[in-house]
Amino acid sequence: MKKLIKKAKGTSSKILNWTLNYIERVGNKLPHPATLFLILAVLVMVASWLASVFNYSAIHPVNQSIIKANNLISGDGIRWIFANLEKNFVEFPPLGLVLVVMIGIGVAEGSGLFTVLVRQLVLGAPKKLITAAIILAGIFSHLASEVGYVILIPLGAMIFHALGRHPMAGFAAAFCGVSAGFGSNFLIGSVDPILAGLSTSAAQILDPTMVINPLVNYFFMVASGVMVIIAGTWVTEKIVEPRLGTYTGNVPKLDATELSPQEKKGLRYSGWAVLALIIVLGLMVIPTTGILRNPENGSVLHSPFMEGIIFVLLLIFFVPGLFYGAVVGTIKNDKDVVKHMTHSMKGLAAYIVLVFFAAQFVYFFRYSNIGLIVAINGADALSSIGLTGIPLMIMFVLLAAFINLFMGSASAKWAIMAPVFIPMFMLLGYHPSLTQAAFRIGDSVTNVITPMMSYFALIVTYAEKYDDKYGIGTIISLMIPYTLMFLVCWIILLVGWMLLGIPVGFDGPLYIQ
Repeated sequence: MKKLIKKAKGTSSKILNWTLNYIERVGNKLPHPATLFLILAVLVMVASWLASVFNYSAIHPVNQSIIKANNLISGDGIRWIFANLEKNFVEFPPLGLVLVVMIGIGVAEGSGLFTVLVRQLVLGAPKKLITAAIILAGIFSHLASEVGYVILIPLGAMIFHALGRHPMAGFAAAFCGVSAGFGSNFLIGSVDPILAGLSTSAAQILDPTMVINPLVNYFFMVASGVMVIIAGTWVTEKIVEPRLGTYTGNVPKLDATELSPQEKKGLRYSGWAVLALIIVLGLMVIPTTGILRNPENGSVLHSPFMEGIIFVLLLIFFVPGLFYGAVVGTIKNDKDVVKHMTHSMKGLAAYIVLVFFAAQFVYFFRYSNIGLIVAINGADALSSIGLTGIPLMIMFVLLAAFINLFMGSASAKWAIMAPVFIPMFMLLGYHPSLTQAAFRIGDSVTNVITPMMSYFALIVTYAEKYDDKYGIGTIISLMIPYTLMFLVCWIILLVGWMLLGIPVGFDGPLYIQ
């Protein structure tokens, strides 16, 4: 019996590896990502014309207006393209975030601070916990906007490479933690009040007195965080890493030698510099009269501090990097500082070109209204099935996961879906907190495999550093096991939660009393 089980496991493992390798081969035979995004932009133009010809439309669930497809090949569409081509590129959110943060990262990296920190982590951290620690850091990372995509993912690859493990396994572990962090966390992030506000507006369609608070999914998020760490670690070490094998690329591995006395001194000074920076920022944020709070209502979540979090991140890397470099001698004057900044920007040339075409595709798709119409019509189709209970919630999770392949923004999707599903599920007896929790599952699981995710172009660029043959197919085949595992585990967690009747958060019951 044991031999049969072992043989079955071996066969299933071979089938999985063959499938993933096939997906990778097919995906990497696609054109260069920049060319692919250009082709997709052209296809969106053609699709917008067809949608316009066949009058493809939807009724907005809030104001009941008719949403029609905007034809990009029409006179208005061509004029819009010419007027917005540059704007699409310059205002593409990941571009500014990456460029600004890289100024600080350049100083921290050029001074040698990053190298020393990674060496210290490799030398001091328990090796068995490295994967889990990286995933945990990814879950926490989105508290500071979406900086995990910019910083943590390449750092995960660097750490694994230094440990003699395949860098793409560390890359994948960090990526799964960062993306799954939107549906799981141990603290409240910036997305929570946004979703709660949209849920409140939708719930008040039926009950004008109902208010959904940002902590309404907190219990379920914490449990989801534990699940993501356990499942993500298992997938990384049992599926992804064995499939990748031994790294044979030519990227040099960080030598994890003991720190010299001068390096330890530099680390101490950089640590004190970060502490001083945190104290100064705290004095501007923590007091109710802090100058970085919202001057109108004293809020921190919607304040100049949160709006300027990218500048804060720049300082968090720039200040300790400057102090470390001054102590160890890698920064002697302002010319060295600028040199390190400039060097970090040189590595972004390919990314900047890629972003130009990725931005056109994303904004063409948004202007066409095709994604919006697909989302609304998909929601209507699900509502017409007439399912209830656990099967209904599972179908809703799958719909949210499917729509996420076409619309990357969680708030944009929820702005469309909440007014349809929250009132509908309320009439069936389900509290908006449960509906919102189910949405967050679907929104998280397919983030890692959809090119519509804003930072997908950056992810591809990071992968190409370790092998220029890596492409979209590599990323998708690498991350599909996480999508499948998280989807199954999250649905099991949701079903168990509903069977036990546990509230999903503070003032977040499953059912309307």
